[in-house]
Amino acid sequence: MKFPLIISCLFLSLFSFAQQHQLKELDINLKNYKYPFPVHYVTIVTQQQELQMGYMDVKPDNYNGKNVMLLHGKNFNGAYWKTTIEALTKKGYRVIVPDQIGFGKSDKPMNFQYSFQQLATNTKQILDGLGIQKVAVLGHSMGGMLATRFALMYPETVEKLILENPIGLEDWKLKVPYKEVDWWCKNELAQSYEKIKKYQLESYYDGKWKPEYDEWVNLLAGWTLNPDFKKYAWNAALTYDMIFTQPVVYEFQNIKCPTLLLIGTRDRTALGKPLVSEEVRKTMGLYENLGKETQKKIPNAKLVEIPNIGHMPHIERFESFIQPLVSFLN
Repeated sequence: MKFPLIISCLFLSLFSFAQQHQLKELDINLKNYKYPFPVHYVTIVTQQQELQMGYMDVKPDNYNGKNVMLLHGKNFNGAYWKTTIEALTKKGYRVIVPDQIGFGKSDKPMNFQYSFQQLATNTKQILDGLGIQKVAVLGHSMGGMLATRFALMYPETVEKLILENPIGLEDWKLKVPYKEVDWWCKNELAQSYEKIKKYQLESYYDGKWKPEYDEWVNLLAGWTLNPDFKKYAWNAALTYDMIFTQPVVYEFQNIKCPTLLLIGTRDRTALGKPLVSEEVRKTMGLYENLGKETQKKIPNAKLVEIPNIGHMPHIERFESFIQPLVSFLN
C-alpha cells in the first residue's frame, strides 16, 4: 500500500530537482529579468554614495487623477504586483511601484545604514520627481512596515493607507534572542532553491503549491547562482536587522489617514521562529488575532479578513484581495 506514496514522493523530488537545474542565473540587479512594465530609475544621493533606485510608473489613458503606490515585501520586488497594477490602471489609477534599495532592480550597496526612515525618504524622492503630491500607499509584508513609516513621516502626502498582511504587527525582539548581522548573512549565503521553496510552501501557502508560485522562488534562487550573490546576501541581512530592531507597532495610534487592513487569517509569518521554543513559537504570527488587535490601535481603520488565505492574498486569491481594495480606494 505504501508503493504509490513512494512513487509520488520520488516524482516530487525529481520535479523539484529538475526545477532547480532549470534555474537561470540572474544579474544582481535583475538586468536579465523583464518586469511587466517599463522600469525607470532615480539617482539617490545618500550616505556618501550615489545609488540607482528602480521603479515602475504606469499611467493609464483613463487616468482619474488618483495615484496608488505599491510597496513590496522582503522576499519580493515590484514585479509581483503585475495583476494589481493591471486591475488598478483599468480603474483609472496611476500606479507607482518602487524597488527599494537592496531589492529587485535597485542597487545593492555593500555599505549602507538601513532604516525604514531612509527607505521612506528614498521613496519620497520618486514621488517628488514625478510631481505627485497625494497618494494612497499599499504595503505588503515588510512593505507594510515601510508604508506605515511613510504615512507617519509624510501625513500630508498619504491620502489612504492599505496594509496587506504586514509584518511587524508584534514586537518580535521581546521574544526572540538578538542575532548579529553576520549571522543573518551566513543564513542567506546558505540559501538554495530547495530551502526557498520549502519556506514559501510552508509559510505562505499552507503546503498547497501552484505552478504560478514558481516564479517568486526562481527570482530569489536565481541570485544564488550569481558569483556576486554575497552582495544580495549582505543587503538581505542588513534588512533583517532593520525589521527586527525597528518596530512600528508602538506608533500605529499616530496614523492620521483612513487605513485598510487586508489580512489573510491563515498567515503565521513571524521573524525568528526557529530561534525560540515550540511553546513560544505557537504565540507568534497569529494573524487572525493580530488583525483585530491592530484595527483597535489605528484610528479610522477598517479590517477585511480573508479566511483560509496566508501571507500572500494578492497572489493566492486575487479576487478576494482586489475587491475590498478598490472599494476602499473609491
